[in-house]
Amino acid sequence: MKTVVNLAPRIEEALLGRNDILEDFFSEEKRKLAEACREMSERFQIGGRLLAFGHGPCSTDAQHVSVEFVHPVIVGKRALPALDLSALMQPWLDAICRPEDIVMGFGPPQGDPDVRSALDSAHRRGAMTFSLPGAGGSYALQTSVHDPFIHQELVEIFYHTLWETVHVFLEHRELGQDVGQSEFLYPFLGTQKQQTSAIVSEVADSILMKVRDDTALRRRLASEESEHLAATALAIHERLLLGGKLILFGNGGSATDANDWAMDCVMPPEGRCTIPAISLSMEPANITALANDVGTEVIFARQLMAQARPEDVAIGISTSGGSRNIIMALEEARKRKLLTVALLGNDGGEIARRGLADFPIIVRSDYIPRIQEIQASAYHTIIDTLEVIGRGSD
Repeated sequence: MKTVVNLAPRIEEALLGRNDILEDFFSEEKRKLAEACREMSERFQIGGRLLAFGHGPCSTDAQHVSVEFVHPVIVGKRALPALDLSALMQPWLDAICRPEDIVMGFGPPQGDPDVRSALDSAHRRGAMTFSLPGAGGSYALQTSVHDPFIHQELVEIFYHTLWETVHVFLEHRELGQDVGQSEFLYPFLGTQKQQTSAIVSEVADSILMKVRDDTALRRRLASEESEHLAATALAIHERLLLGGKLILFGNGGSATDANDWAMDCVMPPEGRCTIPAISLSMEPANITALANDVGTEVIFARQLMAQARPEDVAIGISTSGGSRNIIMALEEARKRKLLTVALLGNDGGEIARRGLADFPIIVRSDYIPRIQEIQASAYHTIIDTLEVIGRGSD
């Protein structure tokens, strides 16, 4: 059986190894990304929508990009129209896609022929297209990254930076240099109104700054949390040996991360073992029924009452550490003797202060996109570590 001592160095190496890969990509692509964001802002201004889709675990990126644009995390930012069309990508595109739209297709590192075909049809209609990954269209993401988990983390940073940067172009066009709540993200914007073409270089540099913020956070996670991540994986493995499953839950972007974690377990990369897992965030009928009839605070706790067994693992994801429905679900999990794990941001919030998680994993940042990006590295590393433990190899 693996121990924390010999798993921790492997985890630290895996986390640090991501940094050069991600920085190299965004160093090369920052200008193209800034230009793409400028075109996106122009399309949003004339009524365009962001239409996103993908299969399997890649569908969770479509979910995530949709919620980021519709429900921006910075107070005062406008809601931008975005939809996840993963359930019926081609029929929905055929029915609703317009020339002014922005269409984003997500796939694994090797690409997805269905996604590629759907993007081609959108491009023929005049839509702006993002092929993630692939060739052709308005923006084609092409990398040498073959690891599906690192690929997903790169893509998540990609669309977070799109969301952040689109807003600065929109506000610059509409309000001159008044960038409101996003001023701290774009300190280079001065008091003189410029053409948007004049700020593309500065915006490109700001994209790389965000990636370097990730680098610092991931380095801290590797330094401070590698042993804790190893212990978390070992504890989860013990529950799996007893016949347990992972029960995941989160809100908003954290809901999509819960969905991604669950789907990565049940539809793992080729050659890996399946891990039993479910996401309570992937149950819209249950969530809306409970929210409507009882209240939003119980949307996960009530589901957990129905689904949980004592050998299971409850995993809550919260960037604040204070989401009431996550707290109530972890409280219920404790009553039922489940192992509890929490991915948290900031200082861990109420969940950490009250010790509601046997294994709290804290990304010490107060900015939601950066927290989520490092949380993705953390849970992907846990999945990788479970595979190593399961093989019993050095």
